[in-house]
Amino acid sequence: MRDRLLRERISGSGKSVLLLGPRQVGKSTLCRSLGPDFLIDLADEQLFLAYLRDPGRLKRELAAVGSKGLVVIDEIQRIPSLLNTVQSILDDPANSLRFVLTGSSARKLRRKEVNLLPGRIVLEQMDPLSYSEVADGFELERALQVGMLPGIYLGDDAAVDSLDSYAEVYLREEIRAEALTRNLGDYSRFLDVAAVLSGQWLNYSRISSDIEIPKETVRRFTSLLEDTLLMFRIPPFSPRGKVTRRISQRDKILLFDVGVRNALLGIHRRPVSADQRGAVFEQWFILQVVYLNRILRRGWRLSSYRTDGGAEVDLVVERDEDIVAIEIKAGRNVSRSDTRGLASFAEVVGRYKPVSKWVVIGGGRSQVFDNGVRIYPYQVALDALSG
Repeated sequence: MRDRLLRERISGSGKSVLLLGPRQVGKSTLCRSLGPDFLIDLADEQLFLAYLRDPGRLKRELAAVGSKGLVVIDEIQRIPSLLNTVQSILDDPANSLRFVLTGSSARKLRRKEVNLLPGRIVLEQMDPLSYSEVADGFELERALQVGMLPGIYLGDDAAVDSLDSYAEVYLREEIRAEALTRNLGDYSRFLDVAAVLSGQWLNYSRISSDIEIPKETVRRFTSLLEDTLLMFRIPPFSPRGKVTRRISQRDKILLFDVGVRNALLGIHRRPVSADQRGAVFEQWFILQVVYLNRILRRGWRLSSYRTDGGAEVDLVVERDEDIVAIEIKAGRNVSRSDTRGLASFAEVVGRYKPVSKWVVIGGGRSQVFDNGVRIYPYQVALDALSG
């Protein structure tokens, strides 16, 4: 196991935690590394059925554990009603048990009747590996090909086989078992298109036309991917005040891991091709910033920028002190024409907040252009954002 940045915060906290994240990001491994005094894995079908039939069993078992210790309940979304039992224990002043609850889907936990223990529990989100967690010996080519799920990126070649089944397992266990949609054929076609469009601006009408599914169904499927933590939505940049340029108001969508995206497209068993490299590298870097923002609790607002005139900025990071506008290039060479979108963005927002203009590249050395644009290799850029 690689030590995860999130582990230190969870282990050092005295509070109970609800830890959400997609399957195979390492939630269970992290929880077991904490040395729990009592562990329930609701992914185990026998245990799941036992607690479903007898919800009171949890309180009786924890009474036998005592008033102190760490309790881990894995896949809590399978029986959300157990949260009521957890609340009653946390509200008991004579009890000092601490809980770490994990879930791979936010859908059931967002229902109005589900008790999310407000004020009693801290919400954490776990993602695939961040660059800083594997910087020693990091292999960019492997990351771009198979993604950053720990068991796959750190595994041998045989581990890549599990990418083949990830989407199928998801469709079978999450979609069918939870009855999220009755039409698996439509959803499967949508998932394939989502992989193709990952990293691009979302156009519901175009997707609806391409796969012959009603637009509202496409919207529901998109929300379903978000609720099951398999997709991020990057909103369009919203400037303050009036601007002279018309800015696109479409979201950009990203599957949560480039390896899963590649597997859906059937291109994960060979190195990323030259025609795919730019798109995959851009998605990988944006995902790394998403992971950093959450794991370090930075509170950045992430967005993308595009004008009707064609000026684009791949990622906008709004921080307290400034806004970092980032253009992402997989190669090592950058020309002044590559900074046109950054110049457009700086003109729009530079009046009310300082703008740092970056071009992130796939390798090479840092540079500074005479127009103030800084060229950073991805390692330098991620270290600068982490600092």
